[in-house]
Amino acid sequence: MALPRVQFSEDQAEAHDRVAELLRGAGVDIDEGLLTPAAEGKAAVMSVLGRAGSGKTLLLSHLYHALEETGVEVVSGDYEGRRRKDRRTLAILAPTNKAASVLRGNAVPATTIHRILYTPVYDPEYEKVAEWLAGNGERPQIEGLTDQALDRAFAFYQAQKSVPGALATAGLRGSDFIIGWKRRDDPLDIGFVDEASMLDERQFNDLQEIFPTLLLFGDPAQLAPVGQSGEMVFDKLAAPRKLKLSRIHRQEAGNPILDLAHALGDEELGFQEFERRIEAAARVDDRVVVAPRVDADMMARSPVLVWRNVTRVRLIQAFRGAYGAPPDALLPGEPLICDGIELPLKHRKKRIDLEARGLIKGAQVIYLGKGRRPGFSRLHVVGAQEPQISAASIVKIEFPDQEEPFIPFAARMGAAFLHGSAVTIHKAQGSQWPAVQLFAPDIWAAAQSGRVEAGLPLWKRLAYVAITRAQERLFWVTRYALARPKAALTVEDLRSGPAPLELAGEEERS
Repeated sequence: MALPRVQFSEDQAEAHDRVAELLRGAGVDIDEGLLTPAAEGKAAVMSVLGRAGSGKTLLLSHLYHALEETGVEVVSGDYEGRRRKDRRTLAILAPTNKAASVLRGNAVPATTIHRILYTPVYDPEYEKVAEWLAGNGERPQIEGLTDQALDRAFAFYQAQKSVPGALATAGLRGSDFIIGWKRRDDPLDIGFVDEASMLDERQFNDLQEIFPTLLLFGDPAQLAPVGQSGEMVFDKLAAPRKLKLSRIHRQEAGNPILDLAHALGDEELGFQEFERRIEAAARVDDRVVVAPRVDADMMARSPVLVWRNVTRVRLIQAFRGAYGAPPDALLPGEPLICDGIELPLKHRKKRIDLEARGLIKGAQVIYLGKGRRPGFSRLHVVGAQEPQISAASIVKIEFPDQEEPFIPFAARMGAAFLHGSAVTIHKAQGSQWPAVQLFAPDIWAAAQSGRVEAGLPLWKRLAYVAITRAQERLFWVTRYALARPKAALTVEDLRSGPAPLELAGEEERS
């Protein structure tokens, strides 16, 4: 099947040719459709850099399709078939579930970095089904799975290359066929990493151990990871290894949100002039809104973005108060942010299980209700391919002027959560929402601070990252005020599926 013809701009075409040259050196010729065995000891890293709308995702998608058509096997992280000495592999990665889901929405089979570091161990009986779906075995006969169930699984896999998704359509849950997780022992081959501005040094080193050929797609105008002094991992690459996209392709559609984001590149632009540009855009296009108060209904699924923690905590308390949430419990539908895994080192296997299912630091989660055991919560992991889980939880509710958070309920060990109705702009990186509320008083405070990060005023980096999280509408909130919700919290909008998979976090399972 021939690839659809893509009209590249000059900078995209140059980047494509440079990447094709890199891949040829690794034994993958996407122009001629030829594969040769990977050369031992050869390693290369290259980056494709550009601001929002410059065409990074289009280029990534085209390269993925070209590699697949050449015969490179795409490794998704949910199942890996029998290994062949001559196979060539590609994995497409993102730092967060939400970032991976954005790529999957563009028909690119992305997974998270954590999910590729750890591989699932399948029950041998159901591994036969996975091998058959992947085209490496005969149609199996499995007790309890009818022909109709196998047909449904096969049809699903043809549309979406997800083994767990296919088995779910056959009526199975993850706990039926995944019996554990193990750290990846053997390296893969080619890795594409989106949102590479979010990578820290440790993640970058892990990826270099796994992928001899690594291609980073990133936005140099975003915020660097905390603790890296404003530096991103691709900043250290030599100039020939940094490909830059400058043309703004999505601008052609007349997108006022991207117009505003790219206006921040003007060195002479001050905060007040920028705010006047926002007001002018709002007068002529309803995709930009100047709002006098925060919308509580929107906060339930799209957090308001802030710079300061004190603002975040106050808005969270205003949100909970508006919905009548009690101080000692959560309401179904409240958003949470995973704040890490609180497990001793001896429980490494349980940590792997939680992280592999999507409960990594920064993951967005919706609380569905109490689990079957004390301290457990039923959760919807936003952006995960198998979002419905039940996990041992430590929920922390923060209050203004109190150093220690209140913990309404907690397991002894498990995943820790903060409230997610308001988040810092740093934590929002890698995510996108149809509509985004940006709390303007915090951007003004950042402008007044005079802080600079990697040569750019901090307020401009903050505003750029926050604005580019909005896919369709941007709300520029001007005052400390909250509009009361129009409806009660609900979980009806979340994708239904099999009963939640229960993840252990306690020392013993009951």
